[in-house]
Amino acid sequence: MRLRASGDDEDDVETTTMTTMMMKLEIESAVSFLRDLLRGAGVRDGQLQTFSQALGELLAERYQHHWFPDKPCKGSGYRCIRINHKMDPLLGQAATRIGLDKLQLFRLLPSELTLWIDPFEVSYRIGEDGSICVLYEAEPHAFHPAATPILEAPHGLGLLGRSSPPRGYAMMTVSG
Repeated sequence: MRLRASGDDEDDVETTTMTTMMMKLEIESAVSFLRDLLRGAGVRDGQLQTFSQALGELLAERYQHHWFPDKPCKGSGYRCIRINHKMDPLLGQAATRIGLDKLQLFRLLPSELTLWIDPFEVSYRIGEDGSICVLYEAEPHAFHPAATPILEAPHGLGLLGRSSPPRGYAMMTVSG
């Protein structure tokens, strides 16, 4: 994944590279999950590779100034990928690079999908009432080298995972 810095300053390049490296595992986990969903729907390997590369680059660029390892919940809504009767624009952009329009993509992916890509954790929910499942989780250390994904599904759909709320997720209950 390669990201261009917005300025010519050496510090900007170094900051951009460091931020991209910090979010790489989280982005890879999310992209792999979506790729596996598309593979299960019959998308060819060559298309999947192009889609994955495009989506990874788009996510890295979008999250560049919205990645806060010291405050992982900050910016979570901005980093969320969402399909809910509307296609997420980044998914649509990546799909056009493999010749799929938004309507075709709607037929291939769940009609309601929420994917949270946060520092140290990637989780998803299919349907409004579905369980939240964790795809990737790491301890918030200085860097990620020892991080291991909870679920890795190189050729499967990757629909299994920890079925519990993400760390720091506040749950409200109402009783009558």
